[in-house]
Amino acid sequence: MKTRLIATMLAAATLLGLGGCASMDRETTGTVGGAVVGGLLGNAIAGTGGAIVGGAAGAYVGNQAAKR
Repeated sequence: MKTRLIATMLAAATLLGLGGCASMDRETTGTVGGAVVGGLLGNAIAGTGGAIVGGAAGAYVGNQAAKR
């Protein structure tokens, strides 16, 4: 439980850091953010395999959402 909390906090800090990068365009930020969130959720639900699938799915969804 403590490991998941630390991982979640690290992911949140990473997202905040990436969101502040002026050189990144909106699509890149959405893709990276979606991959991080999807990977964390996939890992929590189904372990390593879920993290891989969740990261890929999150990257796609984040990229598509940023295009709109």
